[in-house]
Amino acid sequence: MRLKFLSLFAAVILVGACETAPEETAETSSTGQASSSTSTATDSTESSALPAPTAGSQEDLTVQVGDRVFFAFDSSDLSGESQDTLQRLAAWMQANPSVTITIEGHCDERGTREYNLALGERRASAARDFVVALGINPNRLDTISYGKERPAILGSNEAAWAQNRRGVFNVNG
Repeated sequence: MRLKFLSLFAAVILVGACETAPEETAETSSTGQASSSTSTATDSTESSALPAPTAGSQEDLTVQVGDRVFFAFDSSDLSGESQDTLQRLAAWMQANPSVTITIEGHCDERGTREYNLALGERRASAARDFVVALGINPNRLDTISYGKERPAILGSNEAAWAQNRRGVFNVNG
């Protein structure tokens, strides 16, 4: 397990080291934004950006709202930031009335499997209840707990644990 983690870490470092910073030209400001007073031949290629995600898709949810909220250690209480994200989720669901969501509850690696499954369920339910209180039909929201079984980040430190204490939103279908 440790060898896999170290191999993954080394690969990320290697890829990051290969990245080059974009060259700054006379047409870009010190912030890297293009100046609006000049036009170049590359402007036409830059305007053909990737298409917007399909409304109501997982990608649309991730771009418009975010796909997760985080929790404090041993808690299912929603922070102010989590409440803001869930308010955006409710607004997004109102704009996409045919979409149903599954909210996953996750925990860090500490604690027993049974305890973390129960805590993950409380986290998913807290997020669901908050969104329902904002007017979303409860039949459009499912919950599931994975406890500590599906960590987002491998590691036994506070940084990894903080990323693993989460609720994740998935578009069904």
